[in-house]
Amino acid sequence: MASLVFLFFFLLPLILLELSSVMAAKTRHFKWEVEYIHWSPDGEESVVMGINGQFPGPTIRAKAGDTVAVHLTNKLHTEGVVIHWHGIRQIGTPWADGTAAISQCAINPGETFLYRFKVDKAGTYFYHGHYGMQRSAGLYGSLIVEVGEGEKEPFHYDGEFNLLLSDWWHKGSHEQEVDLSSNPLRWIGEPQTLLINGRGQYNCSLAAQFSKPPLPQCKLRGGEQYAPQILRVRPNKIYRLRVASTTALASLNLAIGGHKMVVVEADGNYVQPFSVQDMDIYSGESYSILFKTDQDPTKNYWISINVRGREPKTPQGLTLLNYLPNSASKFPTLPPPIAPLWNDYNHSKSFSNKIFALMGSPKPPPQHHRRIILLNTQNKIDGYTKWAINNVSLVLPTTPYLGSIRYGINNAFNAKPPPDNFPKDYDVLKQASNSNSTYGNGVYMLKFNTTIDIILQNANALAKDVSEIHPWHLHGHDFWVLGYGEGKFSEKDVKKFNLKNPPLRNTAAIFPFGWTALRFVTDNPGVWAFHCHIEPHLHMGMGVVFAEGVHLVKKIPKEALACGLTGKMFMSNMHN
Repeated sequence: MASLVFLFFFLLPLILLELSSVMAAKTRHFKWEVEYIHWSPDGEESVVMGINGQFPGPTIRAKAGDTVAVHLTNKLHTEGVVIHWHGIRQIGTPWADGTAAISQCAINPGETFLYRFKVDKAGTYFYHGHYGMQRSAGLYGSLIVEVGEGEKEPFHYDGEFNLLLSDWWHKGSHEQEVDLSSNPLRWIGEPQTLLINGRGQYNCSLAAQFSKPPLPQCKLRGGEQYAPQILRVRPNKIYRLRVASTTALASLNLAIGGHKMVVVEADGNYVQPFSVQDMDIYSGESYSILFKTDQDPTKNYWISINVRGREPKTPQGLTLLNYLPNSASKFPTLPPPIAPLWNDYNHSKSFSNKIFALMGSPKPPPQHHRRIILLNTQNKIDGYTKWAINNVSLVLPTTPYLGSIRYGINNAFNAKPPPDNFPKDYDVLKQASNSNSTYGNGVYMLKFNTTIDIILQNANALAKDVSEIHPWHLHGHDFWVLGYGEGKFSEKDVKKFNLKNPPLRNTAAIFPFGWTALRFVTDNPGVWAFHCHIEPHLHMGMGVVFAEGVHLVKKIPKEALACGLTGKMFMSNMHN
């Protein structure tokens, strides 16, 4: 009896703590309408995809443990829509991942769909369209998850800012889709403008006196949609800057003139703090950095973003770090930070190799159960230019995988699984002797609760001596980045893997002519996309699909599957 009393009093604090955290969690409701609106992201009026009449979409703020409920109404007249909650793992709610033809049907014009999911982990995230090229049309916004009640961040700061980075074309996303699907390919070209929180300046510069080539000074008036959002700070304070990139194409380099940046979070996971003067950020990535306002308080300073990995034909994006009580109209006396050369890949790799998990973070399993090597190539199919993985260019089916696999619907997609590897004699450093590929929509069926290694292998594109940076994003999981390497991956490279403190991420880059090794555990029942986060590349086939434990998925909303063969199945059941 005494032992039972002791056990009760021992467990009581733990029970009360658990109950208090559950009681503190909230359900945060949002009602959104998606429609095309006239907007001037960079001073040139365009048609953009907005939410509730604004661009970018509203920022969601919640606490870890909260439930987010977004009632999304499609007000577009002629096309469907979905929204992916980038970095949210959707544990127990795979149908809310927001991937058309994978986790759900597109939401038809006039229809409303309820996205209801738990945000289980604090961090810097964002959301964006995942149907066609709607991210290129401007369908995106920020999603910030703060620590839960009673929790603390492992670092101190006095104030916080949020920067959502994107790129912008004056050519509409529908025309871009047609260009990318044409024979011969009509490449969309480089963006006209880089946007910071949806704001940029086309054909002029905030720092005109320093711009090369020369650009006229931007003439901004109050209240304009493209006027920069100024970061107002007090001297001798520490600020947290949350940065996420939802660019359609551009890899970027971020710097704050005269200020060191300390990286503390990557993709919603704490990292061992490290200091840099500038940082690369690829599409799909997010970071938190700390900076101290320890510079001359009588001056203001530039915050700049520049194109990396592609020859820049887009002027840098700028906004102002305004030291109060200085006027924001007082422009910095020094030029914006000089970016690294666009093709200085050693600089990029140096930054990536500095990212380690914070001490005490989860470590990867020591061994893998299955290894999948994904060769990334540019190809031709009947004269059309495509991207392919292990010589298969992804074309999504009309029936969402989640429903067709869960309910055993045959012929909804290619039953033959895609290959786990590519031919051993393939030379990744040279143009392929045969560039022809095939379309496919097969699925990698992964055994539940096993450890999977993914080797992303970059190769030469169609043109000689050309290989690009590709940021790859995994839905439904975080993965450990075990390492990067040059050339063709081989078994001897395994000894280079970092199993001690690799960072947990949801997006990682493969560099030109190199490989990146990832490890994750198949502990989240569902069907999950894994793809290049560059919008045109995904549109041209650069992605694969993973399925795991789908038989464990319960209570899929019928609205998520009311199309294709699953839609016919539900209609048939209703009539019977």
